[in-house]
Amino acid sequence: MNVVIVESPAKAKTINKYLGSGYKVLASFGHVRDLPAKDGSVLPDQDFEMLWEVDSASQKRMKDIADAVKGSDAVYLATDPDREGEAISWHVLDLLKKKKVIGDKLVKRVVFNAITKKAVLDAMANPRDIDVPLVDAYLARRALDYLVGFNLSPVLWRKLPGARSAGRVQSVALRLVCDRETEIERFVSEEYWNISALLKTPRGDEFLAKLVQADGKRLQGKSITNGEEAGRLKTLLDGAAYSVETVEAKPVKRNPGPPFTTSSLQQAASSNIGFGASRTMQVAQKLYEGIDIGGETVGLITYMRTDGVQMAPEAIEQARSAIVEQFGPRYMPEKPRFYSTKAKNAQEAHEAIRPTDFNRTPDKVRQYLDADQARLYELIWKRGIASQMASAEMERTTVEISATNGADKAGLRAVGSVVRFDGFLGAYVDRREEDDKSEDDDEDGRLPEINAGEKLDKNKVNSSQHFTEPPPRYSEASLIKKMEELGIGRPSTYAATLKTLSDREYVIMDKRKLIPHSKGRLVTAFLENFFTKYVEYDFTADLEEKLDRISAGELDWKQVLREFWQDFFGQIEDTKELRVTNVLDALNEALAPLVFPKREDGSDPRICQVCGTGNLSLKLGKYGAFVGCSNYPECNFTRQLSSEGGADAEASGLNEPKELGTDPMTGEQLTLRSGRFGPYIQRGDGKEAKRSSLPKGWLPDDIDHEKALALINLPRDVGKHPESGKMISAGLGRYGPFLLHDGGYANLETIEDVFSIGLNRAITVIAEKKEKGPGGRGRGTPAALKDLGAHPDGGAITVRDGKYGPYVNWAKVNATLPKGMDPQSVTMEQAMALIIEKGGKASSDKAKAKAPAKKATAKKAAAKTEADATTETATKKSPAKAKTAAKKAPAKKAPAKKTTASKAKKTDT
Repeated sequence: MNVVIVESPAKAKTINKYLGSGYKVLASFGHVRDLPAKDGSVLPDQDFEMLWEVDSASQKRMKDIADAVKGSDAVYLATDPDREGEAISWHVLDLLKKKKVIGDKLVKRVVFNAITKKAVLDAMANPRDIDVPLVDAYLARRALDYLVGFNLSPVLWRKLPGARSAGRVQSVALRLVCDRETEIERFVSEEYWNISALLKTPRGDEFLAKLVQADGKRLQGKSITNGEEAGRLKTLLDGAAYSVETVEAKPVKRNPGPPFTTSSLQQAASSNIGFGASRTMQVAQKLYEGIDIGGETVGLITYMRTDGVQMAPEAIEQARSAIVEQFGPRYMPEKPRFYSTKAKNAQEAHEAIRPTDFNRTPDKVRQYLDADQARLYELIWKRGIASQMASAEMERTTVEISATNGADKAGLRAVGSVVRFDGFLGAYVDRREEDDKSEDDDEDGRLPEINAGEKLDKNKVNSSQHFTEPPPRYSEASLIKKMEELGIGRPSTYAATLKTLSDREYVIMDKRKLIPHSKGRLVTAFLENFFTKYVEYDFTADLEEKLDRISAGELDWKQVLREFWQDFFGQIEDTKELRVTNVLDALNEALAPLVFPKREDGSDPRICQVCGTGNLSLKLGKYGAFVGCSNYPECNFTRQLSSEGGADAEASGLNEPKELGTDPMTGEQLTLRSGRFGPYIQRGDGKEAKRSSLPKGWLPDDIDHEKALALINLPRDVGKHPESGKMISAGLGRYGPFLLHDGGYANLETIEDVFSIGLNRAITVIAEKKEKGPGGRGRGTPAALKDLGAHPDGGAITVRDGKYGPYVNWAKVNATLPKGMDPQSVTMEQAMALIIEKGGKASSDKAKAKAPAKKATAKKAAAKTEADATTETATKKSPAKAKTAAKKAPAKKAPAKKTTASKAKKTDT
């Protein structure tokens, strides 16, 4: 019996069927151990020794694997074909050696980039050893991410309350978004004019020509800068005689692009089908791991984390055959196309993302896929087959025209393009390329017959005013493209990096554009001022290059860490003497457009508009930064930083109370105000005045007297219940809109329901709540916030939000998440640990009774976060203390000291 270890249980069964009864395929469920999310997991003073931890769920899985290995003849490590996959195999083998179950057994590493029978059997026939340089690169990356996150994040907590984390790649990606926002704020629009003439040939055909030359000089796109100049040139053309100077028609070929890499797939999926990076990778993972097609589970695409752009020779031949069958012989080029990879690290330049079988057309497999899977598979299939198709053939015609008005002359140009043979465009058109065309690209159709030397008639001369626009905000796709251009991070980590920025509320998504939140801009400004080197694009890209060289065996990974740590630790130490006032002074200057937006009346934006004498400045509170007056407490003006820029905050009119009318029941004035926690409605004045924050989604500009009155008078009476005779009321609470009746709560779906729900509907909602039984505030069974996948014993594992906070649910087991854990960041591994702690094992598990003994380990495992580009929760001790603590610790782990983020915040505050 041979044991094969893969990452995912989803593909273990399929691979076992391919290999037969002589093999037992087991899943590691991803990483089996990790660096504990606490200080001292990486010890720079002990030559970067790394202390790994196996959580309770992984301990059980490793026990099952070890038991199987004991009676086996050979062990095949078949985790994913990338750096992380290599690291998982290394971790598994190291643990098996420590359990002393390997002995003299054959141990080999096998990799396959598709879950098909041929790919799996070919890999098993060509095993290799673990790639040590690749593992070293993983260790270096892991240590770097840990050291940056676990040393830089505490500095942020102490000097910039409200900031949550910093990371080696995360912070640089955030800087890109923030730098673009600064460009937009500082952009000065410039006027320019376009002039064109609608002309007619002797045969009566009309076409449009643009002015490109005047006064003896060539005009660039924005050369005409004012209306006076535009008017003069329009007058010249209105009175001119037109003749054709030259007509040039040139054949042009357009070649297809290579098949998808990870980053190009994410970009194309965003532009063509509207998928975010995370959604793209989730769907691609399912297509890779396997889909049940007519009773057979088979992987439909090759591995989706790759920098490579080439396809295997057999795949190219299959694509060429499919081209002939699907499109015809003319669409197949004479020779196969080969593409060169841009990846710097050849060891990670795997095959491109492509269909495992080009004969499985999108139409043939659509019935087996859900809507998202079908759309992404079609995109991959079309791009893959287009990469081997014939070039598109076009004819580009350029007509040069002279306009003569007395002694004045001008030149115009008309350009047209027509597709003579669509070639690969018959299969795939990248919407990004179409969207990227500038307004000067006017090759949008065929020109009529135009001959050199003939005269043209003028129908009309058009002049249009335009203004230059600021650079657009990044979308997920364009940010990924920019990160790849700069060499920041790696394509396999882009989705996780973007998710982290969103989860930390450093950026927000609006109409598919990334807008930096005020939190994100504060963090970036702080790092740029006090840790400049570590958010520089070149520095981060240089580190990535060094990691690639480690993978290639060209650099020693510990020497790279030593060089990094020496400078980084010195800069961390320098911030100990940094005063908060120094930080605020630097941020006031760096973020002046955000903190002090220009005012319409031209007054000084740094002078308080309430008292007229105080200076406005950033202030730091327990919950983050806000703008306040220097005359506090005499002047208590405060303003929250806008999520979308300071100008919006000023424009909202909340620098002083906005009167909305009076409450007819009390006669008190209703006002719209802004505090450090956002806009709110207030009735009356003084400490006893009633206040109500605007619900999520309500904008200050949309608040009128009617809305303010409805909000301030909540809760409202809906009517008496016919059975109890007691009043039903509707209101807004901590958990959202609700109904209250006889001491019991029932949730409403929307905020609008609070104001509109009638008695009959309210009675029905309350009755439905009672049918579901107790569970607090009428929440019933909350909708899943996140679906983590299937439990090994069947049934879905989900993350939900309950009365007492978010929790993990499996079957009848509900396990509350530890305080501070982000529900969206929970992994399957962490969820399993919590479920085991609650006794949620299969009935056949003999160790069920021992679950309480594992409580501490499981809770600690579930509470840990990933200390890589998204590292954020831990406090830093000095290396000397860490070294002392490490020396005191025996081989068996002592209980960890409580050095959580919450404790650090309490101390620093």
